[in-house]
Amino acid sequence: MSEWRLTRLKGEFCVTWDEADGVRRRYRLGTTDQKEANRRAASRYAELTRPKGTTIADLWKAYTLDREGRAVLVTMKFTWKALEARFGPMEGTAVTVLDCRAHTAERRKAGIQDGTIHTELGHLRTVLVWAEKNGLIERAPHVERPAKPDPKDAYLKREEVAKLMACAKAHHVRLAILLMIGTGARNAAALELTWDRVDFDRRLINLRNPFDGTRRKGRATVPVNDTLLAALQEAKEGALSPFVIEWAGTPVKSIKKGLKAAATAAHLQHVSPHMLRHSAAVWLAEDGHSMTRIAQFLGHANSRITEKVYARYSPDHLRDLANSLDVSPMGAVGSYRTKGPVAVKS
Repeated sequence: MSEWRLTRLKGEFCVTWDEADGVRRRYRLGTTDQKEANRRAASRYAELTRPKGTTIADLWKAYTLDREGRAVLVTMKFTWKALEARFGPMEGTAVTVLDCRAHTAERRKAGIQDGTIHTELGHLRTVLVWAEKNGLIERAPHVERPAKPDPKDAYLKREEVAKLMACAKAHHVRLAILLMIGTGARNAAALELTWDRVDFDRRLINLRNPFDGTRRKGRATVPVNDTLLAALQEAKEGALSPFVIEWAGTPVKSIKKGLKAAATAAHLQHVSPHMLRHSAAVWLAEDGHSMTRIAQFLGHANSRITEKVYARYSPDHLRDLANSLDVSPMGAVGSYRTKGPVAVKS
């Protein structure tokens, strides 16, 4: 179905859309005020177009309509491809632990990592819980998932990033590497960055597009260091498009191929765009910056996320606790250098 739009019928606003078969639908919104009509239209449209069935395919479609515009739906398009054959025809309340285990076993056999399977079944659980809260099913069944893997420890050292940039043949790949390292930006945020959000005078970059209403993770306004500033000034002089990362005047959708080629030339393994953000965060932790400030720089919602992943890289992490357990060599228990039993005066 196409997007809804506002129309008028005898002065009253209506929500109107065209079905896939070409049939036009129109429903009154009960108001002549355009602002109020806009407010009512989205929920009315979702209610009217929500699938009436209770299979997981129906519930999944209803959820995506209700959550239209959210970033997670991009990922859910891919997770649904993995889930549809097994779960699509099932009733929402019929999912069992055995179904979940069968899905996990099948995906593992296909070489899929537990982290991906965890996400797939997590999206299934999200849809079912939403369906219960909205009264579409009586209860959301338990969805068993494989344990979520621990965050990956692999990161690049400063000299490795320098080597990676030196081996990158394309200028836009080198600039993207420097931008993601210098700002801790996610891959998508870096590739979607436009020049109007680069403030050269104040040396700030706004990684969030103010015209994008979609909820995005980890997009903050961050300061620019000297090296990145010089690179951006040079790139701006030769810019052919509004996008900071461009190729021949067109925005770049992915740097994975160029990054992989540079990593191969630099003899580095398993390098990915996200590893650049992860490396930036590790460097900040290693330099002793607080988890709260690192969280702000990375755009994390709260510092608990940051601390869970990066606190162990801090040089002072748990050091004060270790000092509390120190036993002085001159204490009552004697010197740690003492051999044999400690003499005790009567």
